[in-house]
Amino acid sequence: MNRVQRSLIAALALALVGAGAFLLGRRSADVPQAAAPAAAASSGERKVLYWHDPMVPGQKFDKPGKSPFMDMQLQPVYADEAADAGVTISPQVQQNLGIRTAAVKRAEMASSFDAVGTVQFDERLSVVVQTRSAGYLERLAVRAPMQRVAKGQVLATVFAPEWLGALNEIVALQRAGAAPELLAAARERTRALSIPPELLRQAEESGVAQARYTLLAPASGVIAELGVREGMAVAPGMTLFRIAGLEKVWAVAEVPEAQALRLTRGQKVTAALQADPSRSFAGTLQEILPQVNAATRTLQARFELDNKAGTLTPGMLLRLQIAGASAARLVVPAEAVIRTGTRAVAIVRKDDGRFEPREIQLGADFGETLEVTAGLSEGEQVVASGQFLVDSEARLRSVLGSLAAAPAASAASAAPPATYMAQGKVESIEPDSITITHGPVPELKWPGMTMGFGKADPKAFADLKPGDSVHFEFRQGGPMDWELVSVHRLGGAK
Repeated sequence: MNRVQRSLIAALALALVGAGAFLLGRRSADVPQAAAPAAAASSGERKVLYWHDPMVPGQKFDKPGKSPFMDMQLQPVYADEAADAGVTISPQVQQNLGIRTAAVKRAEMASSFDAVGTVQFDERLSVVVQTRSAGYLERLAVRAPMQRVAKGQVLATVFAPEWLGALNEIVALQRAGAAPELLAAARERTRALSIPPELLRQAEESGVAQARYTLLAPASGVIAELGVREGMAVAPGMTLFRIAGLEKVWAVAEVPEAQALRLTRGQKVTAALQADPSRSFAGTLQEILPQVNAATRTLQARFELDNKAGTLTPGMLLRLQIAGASAARLVVPAEAVIRTGTRAVAIVRKDDGRFEPREIQLGADFGETLEVTAGLSEGEQVVASGQFLVDSEARLRSVLGSLAAAPAASAASAAPPATYMAQGKVESIEPDSITITHGPVPELKWPGMTMGFGKADPKAFADLKPGDSVHFEFRQGGPMDWELVSVHRLGGAK
């Protein structure tokens, strides 16, 4: 071995020693910050601004330690890294991808919720027709229940033989020219017997006692109760007919306890026929019945609806939209929110053009818009179209971090599993899976097909329903081989 060869071997040995020292330094740097946080912070080379959990980027901590969210150590964010936070996308790529932003704004919105109700008679409009004396029902004009009647319509003819004696007495006194005092006493007797004034007047004018009288409908409506048949004997106070009015009806709905506490008398409601949603009716809340259904934990709400046209009949099924109190709320387009099943994320566009994923808290759902209670400020710009592409890029840069919990040791060394995106339609939803008909997935060389995707949590994606068009992200794993990571409903909540 000559001198040149020995020199080369020595140089190679020194290089190997330097590489080992470098790897040792890297391995020691991977030790949890709790072991030596002060050294990194006090080195003077890089200034630590704060510590955070990569899986919950919105939370900042002023000192190192264990994350309160996951079983992992907090990661430092240095001053020279803070400027690089977020994702940068060139304007040309933004235009090609169709990335569109919308402003976070404050608007007057009224919270509302839907309920299902049934039509019932307004019991306040019910009237009864009774007999005034014993007799016989000679003629029955209305022969069937639920028959419509108008005010003043003839219902039946009753013969009351007990009235003949009193009426004949008046006729006899008139013919005999009796004193006025006697006639007045005889008339008082007819009133005591509940003889209609019409029969008394006819007897005095014609000189012939008449004990047949006609029953007329006191109000318009339907015959809710028919208590007699033609030819039957009737007794005093016997209910012959019960007429239910239809000018106004009740809509009775089961309302959850939490919603019932917010309702007040006089609150407006819009009702639509289940069989014909195009026909709607306006109404108001009359009262909340003081009785809770122990099985469903709901209360019955009674609404009054105008029914002068006679369209609504008892038993019809209605969809009720109950409006709440109007208030100024911070709202964003529903399509700008990414729901992962456990949290909601919005992609915020900063003033310098960067995009930052941010976890937000949602409030009421208004269909096309959603209320934001925390995480955003008025005037900020959020991505309303193409946010899935930005979110995927952010995940690659560890801004959002992994959505699944993993041990700290493996999270530092193992690469995150590959994820894929597709667009499709939800066919069915099960506790542990969702069946989706999706288009081709070029990365996996999949054609369009219908298949089931597993869920990490049975409560995940609770707001989805069959028929929704979705943009979703999935990965390999789970009991069904393929598992959903996130699902975004296209077009917002309907």
